[in-house]
Amino acid sequence: MPLDHSVVGVEGEPCERRWTAKDTMLYALGVGAGTGELAFATEKGQRVLPTFAVLAAQAPGRRLGDYDPAMLVHAEQSFELHRELPAAGAVRTTSKVTGIYDKGSGALVTTEALAVDPGSGEPVVTSRSAVFIRGEGGFGGERGPREEWAAPDRAPDHKVTYPTRPDQALLYRLSGDYNPLHSDPEFAARAGFDRPILHGLCTYGITGRALLHAVAGSDPARFRAMSGRFSSPVLPGESLTVSIWVDGPAVLFRTAKDDGTVVIDRGRAVISP
Repeated sequence: MPLDHSVVGVEGEPCERRWTAKDTMLYALGVGAGTGELAFATEKGQRVLPTFAVLAAQAPGRRLGDYDPAMLVHAEQSFELHRELPAAGAVRTTSKVTGIYDKGSGALVTTEALAVDPGSGEPVVTSRSAVFIRGEGGFGGERGPREEWAAPDRAPDHKVTYPTRPDQALLYRLSGDYNPLHSDPEFAARAGFDRPILHGLCTYGITGRALLHAVAGSDPARFRAMSGRFSSPVLPGESLTVSIWVDGPAVLFRTAKDDGTVVIDRGRAVISP
C-alpha cells in the first residue's frame, strides 16, 4: 500500500503534553549534560535546554500508510521558541502533515506542530520536522523545496567537541523515543546498520548544547530557534564536533564526527543579544 497522501494538510486533534522537572533533567543527561552543566541536570535553579522544545511539542504520529518502519529515518528538524520553557509545565499541541515529496529512492514527509499554553492559548513552540522513508519514492510527485546553504569561506568562530557515551542511545530513549533502531541490534541490522545508531534528536540536542554555551552565554532565554538536516548516522561512543559561524544576527553551524563525516548540515540558529 502506498503512502496516504490524503493526510496532507489535515490538522489532527489537539493533544496535551505535560512534563516534570525530572523529565527535563533526564533529557539533559540524555543529550550529554553532566557535572559541568548542573543548572540543567539538577533541580537547584533548574533551567531547560532549549532543544527540549522539540519533545515538548511532539504530537501523536499520523498513520501514513503501510511501510517497513525500519526504513524510516529522521531527516530534518527545526523549532522556534516563543518563550523560555519552564522546568515543569504543559502545552496543548496541534499538528499536521504539510507535504509528501518524491525523492526517487524514498519519500520525504514533512510535518508542523504548534504548541500553545493550555490556559492562555499563547504560542510556546513551533516545531517542523521531516522523515525520509526509503523505498517509498517513485510515485511521480513533486521533489519539494530545496534550501540553499553554504558555510562561510573562513574558519569557524567556534568549534566545540563533545564525546558521546557507548550507552548514550539507551539513556536518551528514556525521554520517550523507544524506536528499536536505537537499541535492538537485530532491528538495526534489518535497517542496514552494523549496530543500533544514536537518535537523530540526541545528536540534535548535543549540537544545541554546543550552540547554547558557545554563542548564547549558556542562557536559554536568548536561544530563539534552530534548524538542521540529518545527513549521516552517528554510532553511540563517537565524538561530535560542532563548527559555528557567527555573522551579525545569523548563526550557521554543522556537526561532524571524528572522521570528518558531516552528520548535521544546513544548520541555522537564532540567538537574541
